[in-house]
Amino acid sequence: MMSGYLNVRDACPVCGEVLHHHRADDGPAYLTILIVGHLVAPTLLWSFIHFRPDPLVLFSLFSVGTVGLSLYLLPRLKGVMVAIQWAKRMHGFGTVPG
Repeated sequence: MMSGYLNVRDACPVCGEVLHHHRADDGPAYLTILIVGHLVAPTLLWSFIHFRPDPLVLFSLFSVGTVGLSLYLLPRLKGVMVAIQWAKRMHGFGTVPG
């Protein structure tokens, strides 16, 4: 479905389903921030309370982890958003071309 990191193909190369109707916009970025924030914040608090690492070590580890998790989740959540729109026949997915 994807032709690049965040680019959705105009049509599926296997079945020919037209995909250019999608309206993912800011939804995947919002969901990524929501999920990563809810995973990282409690982990950061737990590690600070139990281990008391140096602030630079804590910042380094959690910044790399946050960026890595965000980059991993963003294209997958965009695919989920497009798939939900397709499944619910939103934004022109249910219309017959003609």
